[in-house]
Amino acid sequence: MSDTQSGPFIVTGASGHLGRQVINKLLSAGVSPIIAVTRSPDKLSGLAERGIDVRKGDFNDPASLGPAFADGKRLLIISTDDLEPGKRLTAHSNAIAAAAKAGISHIVYTSLANPSEGNPITFTADHRESEALIEATGVNYTILRNNLYTDLLLASGAQSIAMGKHFAAAADGKTGYVTRADCARAAAVALMHETGSRILDITGPAAISQSEIAVIFSELTGKDIPYIPISAEQLRAAMVGNGLPEFMAKVFASFDEAMAQGYLDKASGDLEKLTGQAGQSVRDFLNENKAALLAPSQH
Repeated sequence: MSDTQSGPFIVTGASGHLGRQVINKLLSAGVSPIIAVTRSPDKLSGLAERGIDVRKGDFNDPASLGPAFADGKRLLIISTDDLEPGKRLTAHSNAIAAAAKAGISHIVYTSLANPSEGNPITFTADHRESEALIEATGVNYTILRNNLYTDLLLASGAQSIAMGKHFAAAADGKTGYVTRADCARAAAVALMHETGSRILDITGPAAISQSEIAVIFSELTGKDIPYIPISAEQLRAAMVGNGLPEFMAKVFASFDEAMAQGYLDKASGDLEKLTGQAGQSVRDFLNENKAALLAPSQH
């Protein structure tokens, strides 16, 4: 691994699940100074006590980003989770413009696996266009194309186990699921060490199908939990029937459509090359979180 670059290191979205894990990785590595940018500084009072500069910054409030990024050198832009069409791209555009204006020397960005034009995931274009905006700044960058989080299987898996059937609209498609912890590790290492510009596919060690996931659920429970393929329309209708807003059901169903069409069938060695350690397999992650899977009332 290359030498550690000099900071300050800025982590945006610092109060979110991924941002918190990245900051913990940076703290463990002993790098400094670290700047944590968040819309909710009050949520990070504990970090301030550990010597981290906690600043208020909101991608939807461009005026807040100049002070938030001031004097920083290396910046992690964690993608926002806004599911409404276009809002994510507007927010990212504000952050990228502010980074260029602030004189940031390296941008790390958490993107999406295979953000090509055909990918049916509803916010694919937001990531594709964010990548283009970063490239256009002329600032060195590391784009981390994270596959779907393995962590998402905890909630859906608990439901499947409770029902005794694993429904998905993914057909026979495979997905290179990667844990949020592995994505945090990749982001922290890239922020500390990457030079130049490149795009990396951050995935688990192997792509896996929904039928293979159903087999793991069966093994964990000692019961036969079959995979039942359904259509994307059936999946959307079921989610709306369970109280999910229509546009959110469309988003979640689009993940399955992307799986079915092969857009998420990526398992690369980039995570291991970047960090020196391969990602955790779906089987190992689910085994590690067996208690959560078998307690559906907690989801």
